[in-house]
Amino acid sequence: MITEKLQNAINDQIAAELWSSNLYLQMSFYMAKEGWDGAAHWLAKQSDEEKEHATDMAHYLIKRGGEAKVSMIDVVPQGWGSYAEVFEHVYKHECHVSELINSLVDIASAEKDKATQDFLWNYVREQVEEEATAAGIVDKIKKISGNGLFYLDAELAKR
Repeated sequence: MITEKLQNAINDQIAAELWSSNLYLQMSFYMAKEGWDGAAHWLAKQSDEEKEHATDMAHYLIKRGGEAKVSMIDVVPQGWGSYAEVFEHVYKHECHVSELINSLVDIASAEKDKATQDFLWNYVREQVEEEATAAGIVDKIKKISGNGLFYLDAELAKR
């Protein structure tokens, strides 16, 4: 059985993951409107991944005898500016999600719930990868000159 404190914290994270999914979906729409189909595709895949995280966490709660809840999801931003600004925002957001996951691990530790700690370590490891991927895209954008952004966009479409 999972504690109420931990259940509430995981439900908060489910809401955060769904907000992230909506954020990346809106970014995908924005990039598609701007003509960057590769980035739009990459961001849509990222949106799907965040929704999957929320679903996995909900299923975990249920397996542990808890109750998964979808709370109200706040509105996400609607516009970002340049290609670089979009991916800088992605990177900053992934860093924020890492902080949320780390806090969740701390709560599981305080509650002495080793099963939940183990479950959450998968997300800690995944966040390291997501931050690194976003940082790598931002670094590439900063190094691009000429028509290089079109090449990067084509690479992002392969995700």
